[in-house]
Amino acid sequence: MPARNRINRASQTNRINSTMRKLYVFTAIVATILLACKHDPLWNPLDLELHKAISGGSHTGSADYFVLPEAHDLGSIPQSAANPLTAEKVALGKLLFFESAFGVEAKHVSGMATFSCSSCHVPAAGFRPNRMQGIADGAYGFGHNGDARQKRLEYSDQDIDAQGARPLSVLNVAFVTNSMWNGSFGSEGVNAGTEALWGVFDPGTAANHLRIGTLEGQNIEGLKTHRLLFNRELVEFYGYKPAFDAAFADVPEEERYTRTTASFAISAYLRQLLCTEAPFQRWLKGEENAMTEEQKRGALLFFGKAGCVRCHNEPNLGSMTFHAIGVEDLYENGGLKTDENDRRNLGRGGFTGKAEDMFRFRVPQLYNLGDSGPYFHGSSKQTLREALDYFNAGIPENPRVPHSQISAFFHPLNLSSAEMDDLEAFIRDGLRDPNLQRYVPEKVLSGFCFPNNDEQSRKDLGCE
Repeated sequence: MPARNRINRASQTNRINSTMRKLYVFTAIVATILLACKHDPLWNPLDLELHKAISGGSHTGSADYFVLPEAHDLGSIPQSAANPLTAEKVALGKLLFFESAFGVEAKHVSGMATFSCSSCHVPAAGFRPNRMQGIADGAYGFGHNGDARQKRLEYSDQDIDAQGARPLSVLNVAFVTNSMWNGSFGSEGVNAGTEALWGVFDPGTAANHLRIGTLEGQNIEGLKTHRLLFNRELVEFYGYKPAFDAAFADVPEEERYTRTTASFAISAYLRQLLCTEAPFQRWLKGEENAMTEEQKRGALLFFGKAGCVRCHNEPNLGSMTFHAIGVEDLYENGGLKTDENDRRNLGRGGFTGKAEDMFRFRVPQLYNLGDSGPYFHGSSKQTLREALDYFNAGIPENPRVPHSQISAFFHPLNLSSAEMDDLEAFIRDGLRDPNLQRYVPEKVLSGFCFPNNDEQSRKDLGCE
């Protein structure tokens, strides 16, 4: 081949290679941009506006503030230094939460080993009771997601294990630094400096002195209150000893099979109950189509015009603030073992005794809120729409709550019917994790029916 031809061929090859390299670089740049945009929902103007509103409503100025950690990422989940999360503790807690075998301190023989933590925190009901009041010991039946549970005839109203306020959901509870409607459990957070009150109005809050974590302290007392006993004999009899040994190998054997270790395991399980599969969470992580247009408009109202984020501003869309919105109390809506003088009616004031705290209740998280009613601490609203309508009207319904105590954020919102539809769609569906079943065991080691093991519940649940 002539030299000139070889030079031309080489030059041509170099031009082709140069063009290919440029094309490769261009393709890589485009791919990088597309991948980046995939995690930044800014194509749709509504997404852009919503992203800006959410960022403005966060404590950090970033929408990522509201992204919940994955349940398996134990190191990223808020936890107590006294009870570091481990897979072994979570696995044990997942069983104990649903196990009725330890319910051996029932008031009557008929209630023995028939109830569990989940009797009042039903997963399919958003980890709430799906009725106006939760009843563990002293009740029977399950119905649909717990709605048919009823008091046993042989139990008096004072014998049953029921509280004077509707049980809160335990979803995303890792972000709750002070639990209960009045925030009474937990030694840090809003309870810093309240040491003199621990155990005064509520003996159980003396557990705060242990300084072992909000959930851990509450659950030690809760297992006593809810008549669940843990000792070596029961743990061995029902086959839980290997699981306790794996979870608490560093605890001396004489202290390993107790309410304290059971509380630590249950608390570990509760801390990883995170609603990461909700459409809103998926949208935050870059799936633009995870939420419908209606849900996005509702979210924009939530973080904008409706002002919901003023109170619901933590990652779980709750907060450690307390507000009075003047709703009725549980005794007015069919609640048992409670009355007008129930200290729980006073909210935060029932714990602190301070006038400025009276009738103010902790702001709850909102995920899976649409899975079950009723709503508010007193179960005064039956449906989610009724609860939202109450906020939109901004008119207190409880005459016993002084106007001076009503939150400045509780006032007429003046949302239209269409806007209310959008807001409801966001809270009901956009914040709903559809797969809470992943947090439920296939069976418990006793082989008992769960969450309840009474005869009627076994029928309702198809256990026999």
